[in-house]
Amino acid sequence: MTTLSEAVLPLVRTKTDLHRWSAANAHGRRMHEAVDILESAIPTTDAVEIYAVTSRALASAIRVIARADDSSGIIGDACRRLLELHPRVAAVAKTPQGKLVDWMMKFQFDGEVDYFEIDPVAYAPALGDQGMADYRAKLLETESELGARPSEDERWSSPHSREWFTLDWNARRLAILDRDIEAIVRTHARDRKVAAWLEDTAEAFEEIGEIDLAIEWAKQATDFDRGHQSLRAADYWCGLLEKHRPDDLLDARLLVFRRWPSSAAASRVYKSAGEAWPEYSDEVLSVLAANPSDSVAFALVTLRDARFAWSLAHSLGLGDDRTWNELAKAYEKVEPLAVLPVHRRLVENELVEAGAQHYRLAARRLAKMRTLAAGSDEAVAVDDFIAELRGTHRRRPRLQQEFDRAGLPR
Repeated sequence: MTTLSEAVLPLVRTKTDLHRWSAANAHGRRMHEAVDILESAIPTTDAVEIYAVTSRALASAIRVIARADDSSGIIGDACRRLLELHPRVAAVAKTPQGKLVDWMMKFQFDGEVDYFEIDPVAYAPALGDQGMADYRAKLLETESELGARPSEDERWSSPHSREWFTLDWNARRLAILDRDIEAIVRTHARDRKVAAWLEDTAEAFEEIGEIDLAIEWAKQATDFDRGHQSLRAADYWCGLLEKHRPDDLLDARLLVFRRWPSSAAASRVYKSAGEAWPEYSDEVLSVLAANPSDSVAFALVTLRDARFAWSLAHSLGLGDDRTWNELAKAYEKVEPLAVLPVHRRLVENELVEAGAQHYRLAARRLAKMRTLAAGSDEAVAVDDFIAELRGTHRRRPRLQQEFDRAGLPR
């Protein structure tokens, strides 16, 4: 009968050269199979055995990723699954606290790679009060050996940058474990000079159920500046409001739209407004008009009004080929012949650049034009256009070949 270790570990370990992307991906998939076996064995297998095999699999996985091209992240994801499983099975197996503390310290400060963090909050049930106290003491001992703490600006150039990062990570997670509001602000917001740190603070408060504080700090991150971090924080802030204060969501969506106007932000206003949308439609459409692509995309995708989108595209002077392409696909259901000039322009733009891919796309679009024009007075004009292109590009044999493959006339 195959033991758990015999089923799991050969799927994790390998002597194969994993510097090739394809080989790394293939082995990563086998590692996920190994984790699947471990997880499925939990209900029926002795907890001590599960913990032992998980620990050995994790150690092997770390050695594997240290010498692999994990560009796709498949191996890394398998490692993270093992890291999530490890504290759970450690608690059930009642792993000796001192042994677990030593492992946690070694993994973080003397491990083969520094790609991963472990979460002391997740290990708290396995460590218990005494084990956690011992763990905190080990962290303090390590910090005392590093000398003076560098400033934020000096951190990355410090010879102990990895150690300081790990200590700070633990401080943030332990503040959450302690549900210590002051410590959460101190460790997460730091000097409050970065919007992302304010969002981190909000997320920490959400984790401990302090929703009012989470919303307050997410709003601070949103208001920090107009950069991408504040925009990301705005999405998080609105998500909190949607879950916990839905009556405040529309005003928040409007604020975000006014600060960072886009078709996506407009769509969220539309969804939040519901039956009240007519009160805000003029403002939203007026703001979006500054960016024809956003304006047309909003009308097309959110309002689902191809006629309105078509009108906007012409009145606003839409110049983006990608948006014109999406609009043509939608509007052909309304007026098939009306989109032929759009397709013609897109074909001409496609053929500005030489290359098989450009020729192939142009040929497909021309075939589409013939389908749309079939049986109409425009059919001859489309074939004349194809003949004109063949003549203009007669010295491009690959273009002629792609046209032939698409069944275009000569």
